[in-house]
Amino acid sequence: MAGPPTIALYWCAGCGGCEESVFDMAEQLIGVYEKTRIVFWPAALDARSSDVEALADGEIDAAFINGAIRLDEHVQMVRLLRKKSKCLIAHGTCAHMGGVIGLGNFFSSKQLLACAYQHAPSMATPKGPLPGQGADTGTTRHPLPGLLPAVLPLDRIVDVEAVIPGCPPPPETMAQVFDQIIAGVLPAKGTVYAHQKALCHSCPRRDTRPERITVSRFKRLQDTLWDPTVCFLAQDLICLGPVTRGGCNARCISANMPCRGCFGPTTAMDDFGAGAMALIAALMADGDETDYEALIESIPDPAGLFYRYSLAASILGKGRRP
Repeated sequence: MAGPPTIALYWCAGCGGCEESVFDMAEQLIGVYEKTRIVFWPAALDARSSDVEALADGEIDAAFINGAIRLDEHVQMVRLLRKKSKCLIAHGTCAHMGGVIGLGNFFSSKQLLACAYQHAPSMATPKGPLPGQGADTGTTRHPLPGLLPAVLPLDRIVDVEAVIPGCPPPPETMAQVFDQIIAGVLPAKGTVYAHQKALCHSCPRRDTRPERITVSRFKRLQDTLWDPTVCFLAQDLICLGPVTRGGCNARCISANMPCRGCFGPTTAMDDFGAGAMALIAALMADGDETDYEALIESIPDPAGLFYRYSLAASILGKGRRP
């Protein structure tokens, strides 16, 4: 590429943690600013979609998009960025798999809007316009962005070259990606900035995991005084490390919390939730039907646990390109 690489960053439906993963690069972010040309970053710079429209097709070398696709406005923007970019990167779990926001797919858009805008006790005007219906400003009527029928991962809308998993991604991974782009190397199609093997292979507690684990009933963290040095599964606490990609530096494990799967499935799985359920089934101690029911009942929210980050990208999802 001639001259400094051109960068864009955009935030769809998300909590802002992925934007923080860039700011958390600290002093390294200064180098990114000095060695690249950032043409679009609404979270940090005064920018308009018209600025992107004015660019030539393919003028952006790499566009980082975080957040799930929840609004029709998101669809328009990511398609525009796709057109203007050589490389599109799914930045974080929500762009990668739909993330926590994807759990909204268990409900209809109508139900979600009614809950948030009409039934919430804090709503001062429950009869006001809903997104997509328009807002009366006193002089003109401006439509608010419309909610899509379902949350979608980024790759259900546009082609994606690379994925940076994590909720949020580690800042050191972000620095690695930026360093490569600054060096003139764009990620190849299908690149995932994570390990091929499961988190268990790099877990600091791996040596305490028994060869064979059997569980008759799972415990809950708030009801248990657990050993901060021993494998969670060996203590009858659910940890999804065996079915989750490594590469997160075991941040949750190091903070004494079990893995919940934000880095997504390993290459051996097509559906993260299905892989998680298979893991639980493999841990079941031999017993009768009553024992199995007791084990299942000890998991209070199986769908919210196994599909916490990946429902929108799963075989249960409604993920079709609009």
